[in-house]
Parts: sequence; structure tokens; C-alpha cells
Amino acid sequence: MRIRSLGVIDDAVVELSPGFTAVTGETGAGKTMVVTSLGLLLGGRADPALVRIGAPSAVVEGRIGVAPGSAAAVRAEEAGAELDEGALLISRTISAEGRSRAHLGGRSVPVGVLAELADELVAVHGQTDQQGLLKPARQRGALDRYAGDAVAGPLVAYTEAYRRLRAVAAELDELTTRARERAQEADLLRFGLGEIEAVEPRAGEDAELAAEAERLGHAEALASAAALAHGALAGDPEDPETVDATTLVAGAGRALEAVRSHDPSLAALADRMGEISILLADVAGELAGYADNLDADPRRLAAVEERRAALTGLTRKYGADVAAVLAWAEEGAARLTELDGDDDRIGELTAERDALRAELSGLAQALTDARTEAAARFAAAVTAELASLAMPHARVSFDIRQTEDPEGVEVGGRTVAYGPAGADEVELLLAPHPGAPPRPIAKGASGGELSRVMLAVEVVFAGTDPVPTYLFDEVDAGVGGKAAVEIGRRLAKLARTAQVVVVTHLPQVAAFADRQLLVEKTNDGSVTRSGVTVLEGEDRVRELSRMLAGQEDSETARAHAEELLATARADG
Repeated sequence: MRIRSLGVIDDAVVELSPGFTAVTGETGAGKTMVVTSLGLLLGGRADPALVRIGAPSAVVEGRIGVAPGSAAAVRAEEAGAELDEGALLISRTISAEGRSRAHLGGRSVPVGVLAELADELVAVHGQTDQQGLLKPARQRGALDRYAGDAVAGPLVAYTEAYRRLRAVAAELDELTTRARERAQEADLLRFGLGEIEAVEPRAGEDAELAAEAERLGHAEALASAAALAHGALAGDPEDPETVDATTLVAGAGRALEAVRSHDPSLAALADRMGEISILLADVAGELAGYADNLDADPRRLAAVEERRAALTGLTRKYGADVAAVLAWAEEGAARLTELDGDDDRIGELTAERDALRAELSGLAQALTDARTEAAARFAAAVTAELASLAMPHARVSFDIRQTEDPEGVEVGGRTVAYGPAGADEVELLLAPHPGAPPRPIAKGASGGELSRVMLAVEVVFAGTDPVPTYLFDEVDAGVGGKAAVEIGRRLAKLARTAQVVVVTHLPQVAAFADRQLLVEKTNDGSVTRSGVTVLEGEDRVRELSRMLAGQEDSETARAHAEELLATARADG
């Protein structure tokens, strides 16, 4: 991290070790600014009072490693951030007027995005800021990971059954809540299909009837025209003197036939005249048949118009023409079949829902049993850790409970609420001394005690909690001697599986660190770039001596400091 104009820090760079980093220094030197800076990078509240007097703004920049594909990496990419060689670049700026800006992976983002990443990146345990395992949901998840296969197996089966139950319940709810609407829809479909069935329309019938109505409506005019045309072609049998087209064409043909042998071109015309004569005879015959077959019955016309009116009644409601009406009827019949099958579907879904609820009851009970067994082992392990951390009378336990819900599943003979992870509400409790009632760990301990409790919890959970970095502030408050050595030893143990950063004033703790950072103020009371240094060799011995005796050159303190370092190395 790089910190500028924040509290007593003017401009400093804090390089943290991949394992265990201890941050030490005189009281008031600015050690807690490390905690504050990291909190700002993780979306903490921006207090303008943190801005160094005389500076326009405070800036904290950090580079935090993230695993590709992890929840943190995915959320950052969703916010538009880009990873820099497997790391996220985060910056936070606070103006003296109180305005705050955040940048993530080169992209300006709301501060809330940083807060969302916090749970996945760093667990903070300090006097005023506690994250991670203080949240019941994280406690349940951590307990499940601690329990291993005993919970993992039933949880996979439970999750699958839970998702199926949600889908079945949603479909069943839709069918039952919309029953009235669907019944009304079915009634309308039955009525419409009944109307269509009563008329029994035939495809193309509307066009055929329209043509017939047109013909019947003009029967007299059609008969008269056919008779006149027939007379013109074939003559009037009652008036032999009339001249008709057939007779004239026949005479013309005979005239040409008489001379066709003298000119081939005239012969061709004679042939065509013969064809005309045949065609005229055919047309005349058809006209005679048409006139004889023409139906001028007004009753037929009335029947046609009545049928057309019935079809029009259907097309007005169900389609533009008879073809559309028939298509509506086909679709309506299919939909009605579906609606009529709702009762059967409701029965099937109800049976499946009941079976799934019974299955979930068994799986939820298995989860509760496995969690209860794992919680007992966990509580015993953490309680044993606390005995070595100057809390010999403290007792840790898990409260695994369920909430009554008549719509829930049966667990332990009760009907209780359930969710995607089972029916259990899991909470970590602490009784700090005999006779004290167990209370949630966030309320059952003071700040220093709470940090030690969380250290014990994290050590027991080591390797199961996905958070890669732990920050402890005041973890050693109120302890010393052997208890301080045990705190250091356990922090080193936790650092084998995660990155651990500790702000401490105890040399017994600092001696176990892989890297020790010293925060020093200059004569003007500020921390500059050279004010945060990595201590090695003799410099580290001198700082541990100062922390032990307040004197850097005390031979006794130096011997004790070297002994602490040797103990830590031997323990590692």
C-alpha cells in the first residue's frame, strides 16, 4: 500500500509479506493507519478528519492479489475493472471537504463495489472494525467447510432438491392463483368452438357462396343475355328468316372450299374458317345448356344469403375469413385441452411438491445432525485455543437453531423455515467467564478479547475459510508473557495458509513474524516515505529490545529479543 496525507502519515509505502507481517512502532507513530488505510481500500467510511492537516486530500493505493475466476475477480470484472497480472489495483481518495472517490482496476467505481469485495479479500479483526466470521452467513459456511464431507454430501443433494421444489412451487402457485382467469378463458374457448361447430364452415366456402349469390341475384339478366347470344349464333327456330352467325360462317367456308385448290394461302384461310364454324357451334351449344341449367329459384338465393350471414358472424369474431376461423378453432381446441388438463397437472405438481418437501426434511435433518456434530468439535477446539490466549475461562459454542414456519419442512419433529442451505440458523457464541450466558461473539467480548477469539476461530478454521488475508489490530491487548508467545505462535500457524497482518506492541508476537515493519515519525511528527522500514538482522533485534525494555541497547533486552527470535524460528 501507498499512503499519502492520512493522519500522521505524510507519504509512506507499506510492503506486506505473503506470510506473517508484524507492524510495530512507538505509541502514536501511526501503526493503526495501516488498519485504517486497508479499511478505506475495502470501502470503509471516509472521514475527512483523517486528512492530514494542511493537505487537500488523503490518498490510499493498494495492490491486492486475487485468484482468476474467484468471486472477487468476477465481481471486479463486472464493475469494469481489469486485472494487472493477477492483482487488483485499488485507490481511494478523500478530500478535506469530505468527498470520496474510488478506483478499481483503472476504472472509477462506487465505493459500495469495494465494500462488496471486502468479504472476499480481507477479514479485519480490530477494536472498531470486525468483518468476516462475525457474519452468521459466513459462520455457517465456515462450519460447513470445517465439517467436510459430512455436510458437503447432503448439501449437494439438498440444494438440487431445493431448486426443484422452488420450480414446482412456482408453477403450482401460478396454476392455482390464476385458476379463475384460466376457467374464464376455457369458458370463452368452449363458447367459440361451439359456435363454429354449430355452423360447420368449410375451407373456401365463403368465396364459393359469394360467387353463387352474385349469379343467383342476376339470374334473369344472365338468362336473357344467354338467349340473345344463342339466337345470334344459331338463329331463332321460330323465325326461319333470321340470319345467324353460324349460317353466315358456314356459307363463307363453302365459298372458300370451292377455290382452295387454286391458291395454298386461301386454303389455309378456308381451314381456319372451318375451325371458326366448329367453335361457333360449340359455344352455341353451351349457351343453350347454360340457359337450360340456370337456377333462378329465389329460395336457393335466400338459403345462400342465410349461410353467408352465418359465416359472416364467425368471421366477425374469430378471423378475417373462413380459413382464419378454422385456424382459430384448431388453436383454441389445443389451448382448451391444455386448460382442461390443469386439474391433472395441479394434482401431479402437488404430489411432487409433497415428495420433495419430504425429501428436503430428511436432508435438512442430516445437515442439522452433521453441523451439530461438527460444531461440538469446533467449539472444543476453539475453547482449547482460548485457554492458551489468556482467556482460560472462556467457552465458545454454536447456536444451531430453526424458526417455526407452518409452510416449512419437518426437522426434529417441528415444522421450520428452510432456505437454499438448509433449515439451520448458525451463530457463534461466547461465554467469556463462568456464569456468563453465551452471547454472539460480537457482543460477548471486549475489543482485545474479540480479536483473540477471532484469532482462535481463524486458527481452527485455517484452510477452510476462502478469505486470503487476515488483519488483526489489538489482538494482544491486555496480555503478555506466555500468553503473548502463544498469540504469536498461533498467528504464525494461521500464516501458513493465508496472509496475516498484525499491528502489535508485543515483542513476543512480532518475533514470530516473517517480516517486521517499523513505523517511525520524524522530528516534525509526521511519517514519511522513509518512516516505514523493513527490519532485518540487527535492526530487528534493536526494535524487539525497545519493545521489551524501552531501551534499544540493553544487553538483557537484546538477549531476550534474540531468544524470542530463536524460539520463533525453532517453532516454525
